[in-house]
Amino acid sequence: MAFAYPEMLATVRDRQWALADIDWDAPGADRITEEQRPRLAAFMADLVWIEQVGARGFAALTRKAPPGALREIYRYFHAEEQKHANAELALMRRWGMLGENEMPVPNNNIRLVIEWLDRYGDEVSMAVLGTVIPSLETALDGALVKFLLDEVHDPLCHEVFRHINSDESRHLAVGFQVLDQLGAGPLRQVAIETAGFVLRPSFVIGSLVYAPLLSRMAANVAALGLDEEKLWKAVRRYESAGERSPNIRRVPLYQVVRLHARLTVDRTQPVQLLVDALNVGIDRLPLRLLGRPPSWSRELTFEPVAA
Repeated sequence: MAFAYPEMLATVRDRQWALADIDWDAPGADRITEEQRPRLAAFMADLVWIEQVGARGFAALTRKAPPGALREIYRYFHAEEQKHANAELALMRRWGMLGENEMPVPNNNIRLVIEWLDRYGDEVSMAVLGTVIPSLETALDGALVKFLLDEVHDPLCHEVFRHINSDESRHLAVGFQVLDQLGAGPLRQVAIETAGFVLRPSFVIGSLVYAPLLSRMAANVAALGLDEEKLWKAVRRYESAGERSPNIRRVPLYQVVRLHARLTVDRTQPVQLLVDALNVGIDRLPLRLLGRPPSWSRELTFEPVAA
């Protein structure tokens, strides 16, 4: 049966929620232990900015999608990713991890990805965005968020992430459907669109900032105690979409992204040495070379606004 984008759009509209719906003063904030606090603060700071990266990706998809229900769905997904970041900021504020009007500072990996997206994001084709974003969403939903819910016993955190996970499930449903449609179309056209972008210098630069970020996040959650099997399950979820759909397997970039995700989780393979070396260099980059965070990132707020 064909996927009904208008019905999904109606569901997305119906399931909207706001920070103002949540009682941020509810009991449970004291369940964060002093031992947890430093590593959880660093983890949440990264999560906030990764949500912003996702938001920027959906903003680019909004410009690439054909007019109609799918484009409108992407507009909602863009706003939802920003809302997720705001909710995570509100949790940090609730747990005493941020001072008055303070915002978490993105690490160098994320700063580089943000800089790349701001400069080149609108040039990326629908085929590339539609292949890469489901992989990132799968990792976020399948690994990072599950780790957080295992580690944190504040009931309000679980309430917030029930909302976030509900949104993410719809992001993935649409993402995999778009990926299926890309594979169902003329393969020559998808291959030409993909090759036309991957041969650009901007794609090479993007790969050199994307791979180290993904590797660092995998290493960080593993160091924080996430079961390696859960990382593999996140990777397998992306792979299983291709196993169920011959159309998805026909998308050339899907095979590349699938392999890269496997290599990222398997930190024993030789390619990881190169990525680790890149991360050493990225850590040493002077802040003045990274530029200021773009204006769209200033929309972050921990205030319980109604939308």
